[in-house]
Amino acid sequence: MSSKSLRLSEKWFRRGLWVVALVFASFLVGLGSTVVGDLPRVERTLTLDDFIDRPAAEPLRRTIQAGQRTEQESTREREQAELALVAAQQASRAARETFGNWLATRRVTAQPDQDSELIARTKALDALKAKEDEAQRAVGTQRQIALDARQARQAAQEKLAGLEEMARSALEAENRRVELRVFAYRLTLTLPLLVIAGWLFAKKRKSTWWPFVWGFIFFALFAFFVELVPYLPSYGGYVRYAVGIVLTVLVGRYAIIALNRYLVRQKLAEAQPDMVRRNELSYDTALARLAKSVCPGCERPVDLKSTEIDFCPHCGIGLFDHCRVCKARKSAFSRFCHACGTVATAPVAGNAPPLQVQPASTT
Repeated sequence: MSSKSLRLSEKWFRRGLWVVALVFASFLVGLGSTVVGDLPRVERTLTLDDFIDRPAAEPLRRTIQAGQRTEQESTREREQAELALVAAQQASRAARETFGNWLATRRVTAQPDQDSELIARTKALDALKAKEDEAQRAVGTQRQIALDARQARQAAQEKLAGLEEMARSALEAENRRVELRVFAYRLTLTLPLLVIAGWLFAKKRKSTWWPFVWGFIFFALFAFFVELVPYLPSYGGYVRYAVGIVLTVLVGRYAIIALNRYLVRQKLAEAQPDMVRRNELSYDTALARLAKSVCPGCERPVDLKSTEIDFCPHCGIGLFDHCRVCKARKSAFSRFCHACGTVATAPVAGNAPPLQVQPASTT
């Protein structure tokens, strides 16, 4: 209905009722979002350990952990051994330099009594060299331990990776099934709301309680397009495109059927006499259509500003007539003359013809 055909107070009341509808819808949306948000809690959260071969995986995990610990300990021992090796090399190098200097001095002096000291210095030098070799072997041993631990850990990780890959595939498959089940829960909750909203739109949208009807319709549309459609399984886009096609076909079919029914009703209405057609039109509907410069009967455009047009050139319904008192040209759907305020004698939209009081007969 056009706002031009409403009383001022009625306009504000309708605006207030639309606010009621939106507030009602917002509370319903909040409740629905809370319920839908809690739906995934129905399903247990799955992890990789739920699908892996535990008897085979646990020894491998222990091997990996033991290898990591061994490698860390070996690294610490190797660092200590390398420090000891550096110290032994420095001591051995210093001893060789000292021995070289002493040996050169002995050749110059050629004192035979120093042969025993030569032997002692040579033994000390051999001991330092042995200590250096021992430190070198300790470093090599720790490197070998670390290498063995690393290779064992890598081998265990490769085997564990194979087990985890199989478990990951099973987990993804189960997650897809869980998503489908959760979507089925959403669908079970949303479809009845959509059906109820469709019924309310078709039957009750113009009833006395229309603010609550429209609030529920807004809530159902939100639940469908926000709480359901984004979680629709894709499967490469096939499902969503298929659902879009089905919805388009259903909506298009409904629109085509509604249009054909409307055209049939209009043809039947246009075939009726002018008086009957005007009586079937409500006053507010007629005013709303006239405000849009269309014929109240057939809803086709008409130049209502032209003073030469009194009847619709499309369907023939009367648009203007003349007041029986002041003869002013007025709308045929007006209840009163705009010039003198006389009640219209001809039936107007939504009104029965005024009763004609017959004078009492005299005897």
